Amino acid sequence: MTSTLPIPPTVAPDPPQPAPPPPPRSRFQRLYLGPTGDPIWARPSLLGLLLVTGVLYIWGLGKNGWANAFYSAAVQAGTKSWEAFFFGSSDAANSITVDKTPASLWFMEISARIFGVNSWSILVPQALMGVASVALVYAAVKRWYGPAAGLIGGAVLAFTPIAALMFRFNNPDALLVLLMVAGAYATVRALENGSTKWLVLVGVFVGFGFLAKMLQALLVVPAYGLAYLIAGPPKLGKRIWQLLLALGALIVSAGWYIAIVELVPASHRPYIGGSQNNSILELALGYNGLGRLNGDETGSVGGGGGGAAGGGMWGETGILRMFDSSQGGQISWLLPAALIVLVAGLVITARRPRVDRERAGLILWGTWLLVTGLVFSFMQGIFHAYYTVALAPAIGAVVGMGAVLLWRHRANAIAAITLAATVAVSAWWSYHLLARSADFLPWLRWVVLVGGLVGAVALLATLRLPARIAALAAGVSLAAVLAGPAAYAVQTASTAHTGSIPSAGPSTGFGGGPGGGGRGGRGGFPGGGGFPGGGGFPGFPGGGTANGGTGNGGTANGGTANGGTQGGTGNGTGNGGAGTGGFPGFPGGNGGGMRGGGGMGGLLDAATVSDEMKALLEADADKYTWVAAAVGSQSASGYQLATGDPVMAIGGFNGTDPSPTLAQFQQYVAEGKIHYFIGGGGFGGGRGSSGSNYSSQIAEWVAANYTAKTVGTTTVYDLTQPTTSTTA
Repeated sequence: MTSTLPIPPTVAPDPPQPAPPPPPRSRFQRLYLGPTGDPIWARPSLLGLLLVTGVLYIWGLGKNGWANAFYSAAVQAGTKSWEAFFFGSSDAANSITVDKTPASLWFMEISARIFGVNSWSILVPQALMGVASVALVYAAVKRWYGPAAGLIGGAVLAFTPIAALMFRFNNPDALLVLLMVAGAYATVRALENGSTKWLVLVGVFVGFGFLAKMLQALLVVPAYGLAYLIAGPPKLGKRIWQLLLALGALIVSAGWYIAIVELVPASHRPYIGGSQNNSILELALGYNGLGRLNGDETGSVGGGGGGAAGGGMWGETGILRMFDSSQGGQISWLLPAALIVLVAGLVITARRPRVDRERAGLILWGTWLLVTGLVFSFMQGIFHAYYTVALAPAIGAVVGMGAVLLWRHRANAIAAITLAATVAVSAWWSYHLLARSADFLPWLRWVVLVGGLVGAVALLATLRLPARIAALAAGVSLAAVLAGPAAYAVQTASTAHTGSIPSAGPSTGFGGGPGGGGRGGRGGFPGGGGFPGGGGFPGFPGGGTANGGTGNGGTANGGTANGGTQGGTGNGTGNGGAGTGGFPGFPGGNGGGMRGGGGMGGLLDAATVSDEMKALLEADADKYTWVAAAVGSQSASGYQLATGDPVMAIGGFNGTDPSPTLAQFQQYVAEGKIHYFIGGGGFGGGRGSSGSNYSSQIAEWVAANYTAKTVGTTTVYDLTQPTTSTTA
């Protein structure tokens, strides 16, 4: 009998254990390193980006002075009168409002009430809005694409030249952009879990964006709505009623103010600037609404673009408008890259589930980019290059998301080629834009071109290169495509900008005018000539001679601009703008033609007030409701900011609003409410403009009944000393 040994049972090997999760970070670590799971470099990089952005937007901010004196005067008024604060009046005596809803003024006015009325108290809130916008773009993009994509998106926004200008300026665009980015972030949060709360908050942000710049805020609504309708987690029926709730929140957030202003009797509030019927609804839907699209803007100073090849008052319209000589250097540096990676990203994510977050992000920011870009390209009404700042967050987000998505799929040859081609195209376009400013760092365009091409070639070989070399290739590529806009942004921040139509970056040598020189080459005001219709610009009370610069599109001879019955001698000749085209001087004006650095510079700047004129206005100022009246808000704003006392802006911004009427003005004079009438300034409602011509009638009546005298360089009439009977 044999014995058998027991066979030990077979023991299966232990399965591989996943790596233990990183230990949770303390509050201190989360502050400086970010949430648990973030790469150790992510939070320091973000803090560095925000610090650089803050320095770029705040350093030397005081050089911009009053920036756009039109809004600075309204801020000054809002610090003296709560009624002016609420309505956005141009003066503390509440004659007329600015031609926008006043939400952006409220932030500046609160700052000025705390720190006093000065350049810093007005402009620092705008700069902080820029830093907050960069942070929100990072936060929104990072949630689904990671910190690298968020940093790229934030950096593109921060270093876009027009962003570096508008976040250092006091136009409403800073608050508008911040609220639109906040709406996008809230949409991202709603898409994550179908939250009705976040979706309603989207409507609130858009509604308050409307109170910053009216209908322009609504251009992002299709992006928010389409992204949630396609990728929202709930079933279709719930998604629809959630979107209706968000729409209701938008209406309430914007409508409460509109309703109050409409319900307050006209006799108990200032005139609504920019409207012809003293109606904020007319302002929102007309002059600041549909009129911007079709060019039918009653009260404007000129017509629209007139189609793809048309060159109207505001420049050529068409699919290439964002790339032309006026807009290209402001915004288009990475626009080709954004369009390329948007298409590539949608192709990569096409077969994913409906609620895929990465595709939802592309739909959200891509729709923002396409809708806003197309509207800007084809709108025939008033258009200025600085409007394009509204494209900067979308370009940044799309570039960040698309670049990271292609990088992750670079094992696919098509994705690698697309990524390399994107870098090469961006470098070539930067080279082209830098060549438009031939005297600005001429070596930079070659560095950008060579660096971009080297980076593109290296990206094609990343799969065969060590990881560190591949990362270096990506870094070189990113640096190359950001170098051009960053250089323009730094130049913009180091240059003083004032006036109503600022532009970023160095001079391109393209004359441009308000709409820019367009794509057909250089020109004077607009489209290569003088003022519309030839001859001088009509309707300037006080007369004067407007001799414009010479552009390739024709000689801009201003002629003699008489404001009705010649109300005295105009006060100096405006100076032509920088560049080949030149801008015709403003007859009878006190502030020169185009001022400010770079490109077009500032347009329609505030009057320059002499010491003699300031002393004259301040004498016995407390006896009058308005120490003076002047045609046009910019002319009035200079005197108001110099004295701190209310100055009536006859006719509002363009001088074409029916406020006051001739009879009302005569009544104010009879009651001793206005001390002086200042000649010159304003468009005056003459030929080439639409709207009321009351300002010209007032100028004629003053000239016929009061004696003109020159104080410093200014023609002024003492309305308490008539030469004849002042009966109409």
